[in-house]
Amino acid sequence: MNPEAKHIVSELRREFYSNFAAAMNMQVSITGTSYSSNSPIASWMDHRQRLNYLNVYAYTAPDEFVPLRPFILRLAINKSAGRITTFRKGQVCRGLNLMWDFELTVLPKEILDFLPWIVNLVESHDKGSPLLLQSPPHSFELEVPEVGLFNNAWTQKAWLLANSPIDLSEI
Repeated sequence: MNPEAKHIVSELRREFYSNFAAAMNMQVSITGTSYSSNSPIASWMDHRQRLNYLNVYAYTAPDEFVPLRPFILRLAINKSAGRITTFRKGQVCRGLNLMWDFELTVLPKEILDFLPWIVNLVESHDKGSPLLLQSPPHSFELEVPEVGLFNNAWTQKAWLLANSPIDLSEI
């Protein structure tokens, strides 16, 4: 990832996490530092005392070898390879929420628009409500599994950009 893309991801992540924490009706912790090899995450306890977490990261980004690679972000809830989160001493925790995960793949300019929708999704899921009260701010494509509920969505613009052929002769 080139330095400009790293800076953009860092700023969007910081803004999304701080606004997410302010909008939630429960305490949200933001962990991780820029000195860590792991990116920061936002975490919270649901009403069943299960730890949930949200991670914003670059799905694809330009770098020195492929400067025209699409810049696409992913917002993952309870889904990230090998991530271990912590909770405060004395806090009751019944482990990680392994019953629900969700991924949303977006363009960098779209992610902040999804903040109220993501808050609504998390709160609806925590209440056990199958209905979302808000429509997404950008249209998206769902990858629907054969069994269960959808848990992977791409905005149409992110999907088109990710699946557009790159003319490598221009590099």
